[in-house]
Amino acid sequence: MAALYAGFGCRRGCPAAVLETLLHLALANNGLTLAALRGIASIDLKAQEPGLRQLAEQLGLPLTLYSAQQLQPFLPLLSHRSEMAFDTTGCWGVAESAALALAASEGQRSPILTVTRQVLGDATLALASNG
Repeated sequence: MAALYAGFGCRRGCPAAVLETLLHLALANNGLTLAALRGIASIDLKAQEPGLRQLAEQLGLPLTLYSAQQLQPFLPLLSHRSEMAFDTTGCWGVAESAALALAASEGQRSPILTVTRQVLGDATLALASNG
């Protein structure tokens, strides 16, 4: 079972329950298991988001935060580019970029998107692995 890394984007105040539901839907719809998940990542602008912190705590996983500059190198790997996300954060895709950055930091191989950008309410999610 390949290790998975979740990247999240969300609007301010997005509840942990929405993030958790999105995660479980993405895993189930792609035949993946929660046991494979090794970490959660987002952009550093979300450092104080209670929903993200609560989800990481509930799952017993680290929450890793990246600056827009740290996420920029993953632009060529994104399946979706959001002008709104760029205008707000300086990053063309928070969920996918964060997932890829976390997978890259944890592996010997190049990261790949296992599950491209998924949306539920005010949240986005992508899952990445190490090739």
